[in-house]
Parts: sequence; structure tokens; C-alpha cells
Amino acid sequence: MVHMRKVRSTGRGSAQTKRPSRRVRQRQAAEASSGAPVEVEVTGLGSRGDGLAVGPDGEKLFIAKSLPGDRLRVRIGPSHGDGRMAEIVAILRPGPGRTEAPCPHFARCGGCALQHLGDDDYIAWKLGRLRLALDRAGLGDASVASPVRIPPGARRRATFTAVRAAAAGSRVCVGFAAARSNDVIDLSACPVLDPDIAAVVPMLRELLDGTLARGGKTRVAISRLNGGLDVVFDWSDPPSASLRERWSCFACEAGLARLSWRRKPAAPAEPVVQHRPVAVVHGGSAVAVPPDAFLQASGLGEAALTQAVLAAMAQANTAADLFCGLGVFALALAAAGKRIHAVDGDEAAVAALAAAVRGKTGLTTERRNLFARPLEPDELRRFDAVAFDPPRAGARAQAMFLADSPVPVVVAISCNLATFIRDARLLAGGGFRLETVTPVDQFLWSPHLELAATFRR
Repeated sequence: MVHMRKVRSTGRGSAQTKRPSRRVRQRQAAEASSGAPVEVEVTGLGSRGDGLAVGPDGEKLFIAKSLPGDRLRVRIGPSHGDGRMAEIVAILRPGPGRTEAPCPHFARCGGCALQHLGDDDYIAWKLGRLRLALDRAGLGDASVASPVRIPPGARRRATFTAVRAAAAGSRVCVGFAAARSNDVIDLSACPVLDPDIAAVVPMLRELLDGTLARGGKTRVAISRLNGGLDVVFDWSDPPSASLRERWSCFACEAGLARLSWRRKPAAPAEPVVQHRPVAVVHGGSAVAVPPDAFLQASGLGEAALTQAVLAAMAQANTAADLFCGLGVFALALAAAGKRIHAVDGDEAAVAALAAAVRGKTGLTTERRNLFARPLEPDELRRFDAVAFDPPRAGARAQAMFLADSPVPVVVAISCNLATFIRDARLLAGGGFRLETVTPVDQFLWSPHLELAATFRR
């Protein structure tokens, strides 16, 4: 277990705050109504990593890039939830946990929320949010393991936005959206990204300077795989022969393994050029990766989650891997001698997994929309254990059927604390006990935390 200094950390509505005196509130209200900045003191952190303070008339303020103890001059903005947003104008007195952000874009970029928070306070805040949520849900007896820390430079997939202004002579910006804005931060560095992904951004900008129309906007997804970088362009019109040639030259110059295009994010992608096979290896089996297929954010995070699943299912003989994607857990379990049934609604991912295990015994696949048709209790009866790793929306319907089934062990993987708690309460209502939770901090400096949770009857 870890023991770290506590940071006052709560959900959005529950931070302890000290109201200013009536005279101070009256002065602040007058200043705010005139648009003038006001002085506030940050007293806690909200669930999205915003600092919490009390503004004029006692209203709650959410202040990005601030932390407890900061004395700030802020400009109050629009309503947000049960309070109002506020923007830092000046830091009058920094809080005791404030540290230098490692990224030059941190002040404006919307990708990271907590680079200014010292490391001990940062991880204590994330664990504090987890423990508070478990306590409130009646699940506080669960053992919370020491967090698995993923270092900077490990993020192996990213989706960039590229935009060119309509004005003549404007250059293309390639990067991430600014905080609470549609503006794009033109990326010069990113300490979160795999260095190979970060290194290709300047070349991508140069390419798009010659191909993206004025006023144009597109998205580019890049993944780091066995074999190299895999790039997918969103392009509304079919690329011309000359554009395909430019993309092919770019792929050669950047050393890409594959470059593809598609009309929009959900559409099938068409490879333009492929220089090397692109794959992931799970449980000793190589799986060919479809363009922009789902991957865990980091290889190290994936390994930690896989280890948690294997440990929880050590005594199982037959298991199901639901929302299996490319089969990271299914293949690891099959390599450990289990009989596995892997299910997902993504046609390309299931086909890739099926091709990887063709001719092998012990692992079967099924394409099935688990939101519309979750496995029912009678279907689940044959499994000794079930793992499920749904998108951020969670798996409410599947959790309900698991709660009604005789399955003795369930492992829930989640990147969304709110939907994890909802699904965990459903399992607990069906007689499951939440045994252990393993936090995996692979969304570095963001409010998000990956979890692997073991439930037993």
C-alpha cells in the first residue's frame, strides 16, 4: 500500500470552502459585475482537476490549472454545472504543492490538467477520488493496491487535429484542442507521447501545409505498433492520385509502417501504402491490427491490466472476455491454458483475432453488440470467470446479467470511475464482493484513472 500526503480532494460539489466575509463578497460582486478580475483562494480540487474557490455572492468557481492554497486573481466566466468557470489572470501566491509544468503548452492545452501538481499530491489526489467513490457506493471494504505508475513518453496512440485558417498565407496547426475551446494548440513538444509519435508531428505539419485547403480541418490518428507507426487520415473526399502520391512519399520519409484514409472516424479505413506488417503480440500470438483499432493507451498499462486479469482468474478453467477488442486478455488467458470465448461488436477487431487463432484450440470468437445483446445468465453459466472491458460508457446491461448469473469471478476493467461505480453496485447487488482494485495511472496528468477490479461471490 502507498502512504502519501493527503490533498484536499473531492467531487465537484463537496470541497470544503471558506466563505469570504460579507464585505469582501460585496466588493467581489461589484468587481465581477464590471468584468474586473477578483481575488480568490483555492480550497480544493474538483473531479476534473479544476481548483475550487468561492467567488462573489458565494458562488462556486472552477479554475483550471490551479490547486489548493493558490491565491489568485481570476476573471469569472460562464456558468458551468453548479458554479461558474474562472480564468487565472495572475498567481498572487502559489499553493504549497505547486511545481513547474514539464510541457510548454500546459497553460493552454486541454490534454493535461495536473502537471502543476507535485507528484505525491498528484497521485494522492487520484487515489483519494477512488477511495471516496468506493466509500460512497458502499464498497469501501475493498483492498486498493498500490497504483501502477506509467512514466512519461509511454503514450502509444494519439489523435491530432489539424486546421488551417481561412486567411491567405495561413499555416497549418497540428496538435490538441485548447482547454474548453475549439482552438488547436500547435504542438512543439508533448512529454506524454511516445517519442516516435512526437517526432513525426513536424513532418505531418509540413505535409498538410501543402495539402489541407484554407479553412480546412481534419483529424490524424497515429499508433505505435510492432512494425512501426500506423497513421490514419480523416479526409472527406476520396484522395486524388496526386494526393495519394504525396501521402506515399510522406510515409517513406517518416518511416511509417502503414498509412490509411477514411471519410470520418467511424468509417472503414482504406490503406494507401503499407511498408511493414503492423501487429500487436498478446499471449505469444501476433494479431494484425486494423487501422486505428482500439489499444490500451500504453503497453506498460496493458501489461499491468493483463497481470491483474490473470491473477484473478488463476483458478478458472473456462472464461469469457467481453468487449475483447484485439484479444489482449483472451490470448493471455488462452496461453495460460484456459478455454476462452472472446466477444466484441467491432467486426474488424474480431476478424483480426479470429485470424490470429485460426487452427488453434481453446479460444473461440463471436461478433456481437454487447450493448444491444449482452450475454444472458443462461449463456454465462458455462464460465468460471468473466472479464469485461467496455468503453467509457460502461456496461450496465451486461453487469445486470452478470449479477443474475452463477459466474463466481468477474474482473471489470474501466477508464471511467463514474460508470465503474455504477456497474460495480449492480454486481454487488447480485451478491458479488469487490475484493481488490488495482489503479493504473496510464492517463498521465489527466483526471482519468484506469482500474482493474476483481469481484467474487
